[in-house]
Amino acid sequence: TFAQNFSPHIAMDIQEYIEQHSSPQSEVLQRIAYRTHVEMINPRMMSGHIQGRLLSMLSQMIQPKRILELGTFTGYSALCLAEGLSADGELISLEHNDELEDMIRRNWALSPLNAQLQLLIGDAIESLHKLAETHAQAFDLVFIDADKRQYSEYLDLVLPLLRPGAWILADNTLWDGHVIDPSYDHDKQTIALRNFNQKVAQDERFQKVILPLRDGLTIIRVMQ
Repeated sequence: TFAQNFSPHIAMDIQEYIEQHSSPQSEVLQRIAYRTHVEMINPRMMSGHIQGRLLSMLSQMIQPKRILELGTFTGYSALCLAEGLSADGELISLEHNDELEDMIRRNWALSPLNAQLQLLIGDAIESLHKLAETHAQAFDLVFIDADKRQYSEYLDLVLPLLRPGAWILADNTLWDGHVIDPSYDHDKQTIALRNFNQKVAQDERFQKVILPLRDGLTIIRVMQ
């Protein structure tokens, strides 16, 4: 990332500078971020302040009626994305870890957007197959942030669920720089992300760009 080009001391100052000159998190998001850092052993999985503001702004620009999220974690990114929903819109989030369900629902309950959020607990692949039966061409925006080894399969399965001109956001696509590091040539997650990135790059139906934000965020517009 941009910050990684600097020494740790300067990187910290740059991050603080970015946060101080960007829109703040809401009080609800601050509380969820705090809970995540206190209660979870891997809080870095949460989108966080700056990426959260970007997700919110992208959603507000797209103005989706339906959003699909793959990978809820503690519910932070869903609330950021939901800030762009139309008044009668909905966000469906898929999460495989049933141990997170209580925390997700508790966090979402803090927000007035809670009524527009739906949580599906279970395997994402199975959930996507079920959604295909009821939500064909229903979604305007998809956020992929689940099992990195299945990103390419997720992509194939979400395409029939999208309206023409819909958008896909894929998180962690630079994977701490591992995607260009030969020492990770045998790492399954790295290999899968390389394959996903190549798949997106070669598909002429997509307009795409990778942003070096945190762990890499790919923005895709599906030109159907």
